[in-house]
Amino acid sequence: MLIPLILASAAEGIAAIPEPSLVERFGLELNYVIFQLISFGILFAVLYFKVFKPVSATMEERQAKIDEGMRNAAEMKLKLDAAAEESTAIIKGAQGEATKIIDEARLSAKAFLEKQTQEATDKAQDILAKAQHATELEHRKMIAEARTEIARLVVTTTQQVLARELSAEDRKRYNDAAAKELTLA
Repeated sequence: MLIPLILASAAEGIAAIPEPSLVERFGLELNYVIFQLISFGILFAVLYFKVFKPVSATMEERQAKIDEGMRNAAEMKLKLDAAAEESTAIIKGAQGEATKIIDEARLSAKAFLEKQTQEATDKAQDILAKAQHATELEHRKMIAEARTEIARLVVTTTQQVLARELSAEDRKRYNDAAAKELTLA
């Protein structure tokens, strides 16, 4: 029973002690708090103007450069795409032009070949015509020589058959008559 009494009297004693204020409980002194606030303000101002503001400006500058680089990259991509399309168009045009030139060259070569073939054919026909003409002239010349020889032989044979000498005039007349007969035959 003694313990409950001790506890009860202790509880009354504790209840009688006034509760300390917040300043007393944490041991705060107003002078130190004001000094700490002023020091914090100075530190904040120094850090703001010497560290945060330059770092912030640098970060904004870098961000602006990054943004500009991104815009430039986008522009370059557009220009590159346009250049690729243009080069594709130029290549297609060049291929078309090359095909056209090749077709023209083939047509030109074909025309040249036909012209050369025609010229060769014309030359061959000309040579053949000249050869036929020369052969015909040679044939006529041989026939004329043969007629003259035949006429001479006829006159000689006739002379021997008649056993008399013909005068030059008679020979000429017989030769002419024999040549006319041979020509008509």
